[in-house]
Amino acid sequence: MRLANIWNLGVKELRGLLRDPMLLVLIVYAFTFSIHTAAKAMPETLNKASIAIVDEDRSALSARIADAFYPPYFMPPEIISAAEMDARMDAGLDTFALDIPPDFQRDLLAGDVPQIQLNVDATRMTQAFTGMGYIQQIVNAEVNEYLDRHRSETELNVGLVLRARFNPQLDQMWFGAISNVIMSITMLGIVLTGAALIREREHGTVEHLLVMPVSASEIMISKLWSMGLVVLLASAFSIVVVVEGVLQVPIPGSLALFLFGTVLQLFAVTAMGIWLATMAGSMPQFGLLLVITFLPMQVLSGTLTPRESMPDIIQYIMLAAPNTHFAILAQAVLFRGAGLAVVWPQLLALFGIGAVMFALALRRFRAFLR
Repeated sequence: MRLANIWNLGVKELRGLLRDPMLLVLIVYAFTFSIHTAAKAMPETLNKASIAIVDEDRSALSARIADAFYPPYFMPPEIISAAEMDARMDAGLDTFALDIPPDFQRDLLAGDVPQIQLNVDATRMTQAFTGMGYIQQIVNAEVNEYLDRHRSETELNVGLVLRARFNPQLDQMWFGAISNVIMSITMLGIVLTGAALIREREHGTVEHLLVMPVSASEIMISKLWSMGLVVLLASAFSIVVVVEGVLQVPIPGSLALFLFGTVLQLFAVTAMGIWLATMAGSMPQFGLLLVITFLPMQVLSGTLTPRESMPDIIQYIMLAAPNTHFAILAQAVLFRGAGLAVVWPQLLALFGIGAVMFALALRRFRAFLR
């Protein structure tokens, strides 16, 4: 192989990327707005949910229940009438509507079991499922404390002292930001290299390359280093500017070690992008292959949910995917400040998986050129 050929072909790929505005927009969005938005709206967190209360009792207990809903979990509740409730939910103004019936406090003090109606806009799935549990706990707590005539405190027989490491405030945003950076690195690594090869075929420039004194390995390596470089620079910008700067997420580990792991991850996923592109006949087909490949890798890798919660067979199978090792490496370095002595098994695994993927992709790419 000639390094000059690899360099010049890689520069050609970068120029081709600059002439593709849609891919440029995708890169910018994936490493900026997407990470910021996803980190601010983690599925496990209820944040400023809109709630309305129909207070038909007008008692001290109903007022106490209404005052129990406050930020950051809920917006200050809107006191509305029963006639307004359905119209407001149809218009999407309220996610929850709590209807307190007449004589609720009197029936409760008399020993009856009055019922409160909770209406939920289930189209907002994230807040709906999480918020129902919050509202039930809040209402039950306020009713029990009202009946006991004092604010009850749970007394434990054992004094439990809790210390949260690496994320003392248990802020879901910290985890969401890093997880989405990992997802963007993997997705863009596959998309950019696959799109580069399909673009060559659609524009007819593959035939031009075949008559030039360049080998298949030179063509493939040029696509890997050029597209990998773009994703590497974008990920470094995202960590420094978006995660640390805008979102104020502290990074205790070594950024250089994380970027080195990112290089090995890109080595594997860019080769995977070439392999998928040789199987697809067009960009729509490549998109379908990307969906059935990327989504299982992402969901089962431990990036979104802990690997320990998955069946053992899934954990063992996913050790063959680069995402699994990259997620372990990124979380260890960026969350816990781990060094090379801790993450070297993941680096070695990424290099091994990347070498296998490169060999398979090169073999398929040569057959594709023939």
